[in-house]
Amino acid sequence: MERTPKIIIENLNFTYDDGTESLLNVSFTIYANEITVIFGPAGGGKSTLLRVINRLNDLADGKHMTGRVLLDGQDIYANEVNVTALRRKVGIVFAQPQPLPLSIRANIEYGPRLAGLRDKAKLDQLVEQSLTQAALWDEVKDRLAESGFALSGGQQQRLCLARVLALEPEVILMDEPMSGLDPLSTAKIEDSMQQLKLLYSIVIAPHNIQQAARVADNAAFFLQGCLIEEGLGKVLFTTPQDKRTEDYVMGRFG
Repeated sequence: MERTPKIIIENLNFTYDDGTESLLNVSFTIYANEITVIFGPAGGGKSTLLRVINRLNDLADGKHMTGRVLLDGQDIYANEVNVTALRRKVGIVFAQPQPLPLSIRANIEYGPRLAGLRDKAKLDQLVEQSLTQAALWDEVKDRLAESGFALSGGQQQRLCLARVLALEPEVILMDEPMSGLDPLSTAKIEDSMQQLKLLYSIVIAPHNIQQAARVADNAAFFLQGCLIEEGLGKVLFTTPQDKRTEDYVMGRFG
């Protein structure tokens, strides 16, 4: 089956003035309707890369970037790009759940309302659809008026995923989204991801190598800001070509 490029990263260099986590001449392709896993030791550049893709790094002081990031062929750093619109297209879920201090329903409706949606029927549909896609609807459908903070940690993380989905993005970025979750919640989100990739392109930096191997359609190994190796997940985690990838996958360092 032919794969369609969704995001193309060309010769990307990114550094902070204080010398923290950087990216060094990174080039690779993220394909549509796949789960792309970015993995490697802490400080390798994974979070920086995710923030570059959705321009959260615009908010950081003292940064230098060269190279290009193309979304459907459009340079996302071009002057004419509307950053707010870009972030609706490219949603992000962080390691720590960050529900808004609102009801469960209002958490989901927040983004669409901000974007101008007022139709109650459409909002109701988005709430159910987003919570269903995030594997949370059955657990909260009778509690929508309760605070998002009333949910467990695993449920809060799925609520945050649902909040991203409510904007009907094209790309979902996930930065260690299951690092603090119990195995049951982790399994629910992993199952959801397999369904979600039919509609979206997913890029995830998992918190451990086992999860990376479980979910990856495509994978990229980062070490100290450099892309060491990339390829199909089932190949990269079983027969890596680079000794450094093999050593990391086998647990010899990390």
